[in-house]
Amino acid sequence: MEFVKMHGLGNDFIFIEESKVPQYSRFGDLARKLCHRHFGIGADGLIIVAASNTADAKMRMFNPDGSEAEMCGNAIRCFGKYTYERGLHSSKEMIVETLAGLIKPKLNIKDDEIISVTVDMGKPRLYPDEIPVDFEGPEMVNEKLHVGDMEFKITCVSMGNPHCVIFTPQVEKIQLSQWGPKISQHPIFPQSTNVEFVQVIDSKNIKMRVWERGAGETLACGTGACASAVAGVLNDKCQEKVNVSLPGGNLEIHWKDKNHVYMTGPAEEVFKGKI
Repeated sequence: MEFVKMHGLGNDFIFIEESKVPQYSRFGDLARKLCHRHFGIGADGLIIVAASNTADAKMRMFNPDGSEAEMCGNAIRCFGKYTYERGLHSSKEMIVETLAGLIKPKLNIKDDEIISVTVDMGKPRLYPDEIPVDFEGPEMVNEKLHVGDMEFKITCVSMGNPHCVIFTPQVEKIQLSQWGPKISQHPIFPQSTNVEFVQVIDSKNIKMRVWERGAGETLACGTGACASAVAGVLNDKCQEKVNVSLPGGNLEIHWKDKNHVYMTGPAEEVFKGKI
């Protein structure tokens, strides 16, 4: 079974084409085995490249714990690069079927090289039942959440998957391994949630750390960067177009006219192999 290792800002994935996976395989079990950092290839997720009846291709994303995620921003950029360079589609723009709906990556090519990928991530979902989060009101913006003896002010956004954004003066001082899983599994989130701690540098620049459900702390999260940018606008902390600094690098996020969110960032192939 052939695979390709890719990453977007250090958020790394194992890409396997569905047609090359033995029929008896269960993708969740395969993800737990292959994503293990010591006993497998090592990755933040397993990406299955599949055919689609409604789009140019279909992307399925499985976390290291075997759970299936609705979407992954860094993976979708890698997906665009993977399928284009292997001739699975020929256009610089494509439509990808995901559990979060149809997503549209666009390859930015210079001198026959993909320098970045811009993704139309669609409209953010702000109604509590669409995120989902157990909250009575039209939007959950800057609301109190008690976790143990701590109180956090949270803003909840869905980019096809749930996010809980918390603004903090110094993001590096946050004990992410302590608070990330507790907030992620809080009863207010019926499907659990991804958790972003965000520091505002200025109106055009923010800094983010993320705890991803099913994966833990990662170097980057594309949907989390989008959710953080949206939360920044909702809380009057940043402009609609913002640079998001993550441990793995930078993403440009644009919530254009408070409608669709556009994400631009790199996608890299690391190596390929056979197992």
